[in-house]
Amino acid sequence: NAYWQACIDHKGIIHISWTWRESPDVASNHDICYARSTDGGVTWERSTGEKYILPVNAANAEYALKIPQNSELINQTSMTVNGRGAVLIASYWSDANGVPQYHVVQRTPGGWQAMDLGFRKNTFSLSGGGTKRIPIARPQIISWKNGKGYATGVIFRDEERGGYISIAVSKEGAPGSWQIIDIYKEDCGSYEPLYDMDLWNSEGRLHLFVQKTDQVDGEGRSALPPQMVKVLEWKKSR
Repeated sequence: NAYWQACIDHKGIIHISWTWRESPDVASNHDICYARSTDGGVTWERSTGEKYILPVNAANAEYALKIPQNSELINQTSMTVNGRGAVLIASYWSDANGVPQYHVVQRTPGGWQAMDLGFRKNTFSLSGGGTKRIPIARPQIISWKNGKGYATGVIFRDEERGGYISIAVSKEGAPGSWQIIDIYKEDCGSYEPLYDMDLWNSEGRLHLFVQKTDQVDGEGRSALPPQMVKVLEWKKSR
């Protein structure tokens, strides 16, 4: 199966990226692939402009990054395109020390580049069937004009930080330049970030849907009572 995500840039180009899963075991997630369409989805091409011969499969897909199975790679995260037209894909998988870290995969003039945000300390295993209870959230990624360049923000929730809603910001979009800001200091349980994409794209205002949730491993039943729904607005700095 291919777990995919998509975005549409200011030129109307559709961008998709995905991970492959080989079996019901989430540990079999692997690799990040990419395709785009400039004609509303009629035809598809690689980041180089080379046309795909459909269907796209494991043999002919463009691999933004090769990530082996059993790497704690999560499925279906998020992507965006900054004002320069650079494709940005946010996900998490284990670093060289076996710690699941948030990463940003970016298409640069020289090819695909992966940036390890590198701030997490604790390990966990992403394996087994069903929906998993995971100590960190799938991230959301945004980008905005910052002086002569473009800043990048990765929105997440992490038990290491008390289950708060946080954002990792890089004003240069370069490795080693990430600043972590806790923007909502309440334990949100198993919350995963969700924001108003239309409002962000049209006005540059970040409105996050907030509700404490509880995901019991493998579709178990939670005793968490009903929780309030809130909208959090974060005002980005320049």
